[in-house]
Amino acid sequence: MITSPLSLPRHLIALGLIAATPLLALVPMEPVQAASKDTEAQESTRDLYLTLIRQARKDGHVRAALAYLDDFDLRYPGELEANLLRANCLLDLDQVDAAAQVIDALPIKDRKGEIHALRGHLRLAQGHWDGAVAEYQTALSYRPTDPLASNALGYAQLRAGQTGLAIESFKRAGELAPDNAVVRNNLLLALTIDGRDAEVETILLGIGDEAARQRLLEQVLAEAKRLTGQIEEGLPMERTS
Repeated sequence: MITSPLSLPRHLIALGLIAATPLLALVPMEPVQAASKDTEAQESTRDLYLTLIRQARKDGHVRAALAYLDDFDLRYPGELEANLLRANCLLDLDQVDAAAQVIDALPIKDRKGEIHALRGHLRLAQGHWDGAVAEYQTALSYRPTDPLASNALGYAQLRAGQTGLAIESFKRAGELAPDNAVVRNNLLLALTIDGRDAEVETILLGIGDEAARQRLLEQVLAEAKRLTGQIEEGLPMERTS
C-alpha cells in the first residue's frame, strides 16, 4: 500500500525526481498555499507512478504493471487513466473476460477516442471483427490523425475479409507514421494476401539490408499463408499489437 509520496518508487527518489519535504519551514505558508502545494505534490506523485506503470507494460512486465496498478488504486481509486492501463494489460495477457468488465465500466463521456479504440481491441479479442471495425472507425472520428488507430482498423478490416479497405487503412497509418515498422509489415501482409506483388516488391526494396529484406519477405509469406487458410476455414486468428 502507498503510505506517502516518498514510498514510491525508490529509484525515482534516488534520482531526485521526487523531492523530500524539509523538516522545518523558515516561513510558515498560508493555509491556501499549503493546500495548493500538497495538491501539486500528489498530482506529481500520481503522474510519476503512472509513468512507471506504462514503462513496465512497454518493457513486457505486464504482471508487474498490474501489481503496480493494484497499489495505485489503493491511493487513487477510480482513476480513468489507471483503468485504461489495466484493461490494456489484461488484454495483453489474453484475460478477455476480466478486460471486458473493466472496459464496460469506463465512462464513455471522457477520452472517447481512446475508449472506442480499447473497445475495438476487446472486440478483436472476442472474435467480433465487424464490431471491431465499427469501434475503430468511431475512435478515428475523434482522433483522425492517430496512426495506431488506423493500423488497428486495417487489421480489423483484414480479419473481416475487407482486404482492399485494410490496405487503404494501413497506407493511411503509414503516411502518418512513416517509420513505424509494424504498420509497414501489416501493409506488406495485406498486399500479399491481395496478390499485389509489385507493391510488395517496391516496399521491400526500401529495406537496405538484403538479408533483413529476405527474412521479412519469408515471414510475410508464411503469415499470409497461415491467415489466408484461417480466413477460408473461418478460424480465429491471433491478435497483433
